[in-house]
Amino acid sequence: MNPFDDPDGTFLVLVNDEEQHSLWPEFAEIPAGWRRVFGPEGREACLEHVRANWTDLRPKSLRVAMGEATA
Repeated sequence: MNPFDDPDGTFLVLVNDEEQHSLWPEFAEIPAGWRRVFGPEGREACLEHVRANWTDLRPKSLRVAMGEATA
């Protein structure tokens, strides 16, 4: 099974400088350019955090270029 799809896995929520979110297995090294913002928690708790906090899927640079405020 792909560790990203493991319903019983423990995950982190990562965010990059573009404010894009990623669900990441706890055991895996955090890639350069990303930081942890939530977890470790179960997969569903992490997905709920992503749903609640990543409401605009456009990269930050695009929002800024379009003259919109960033969170």
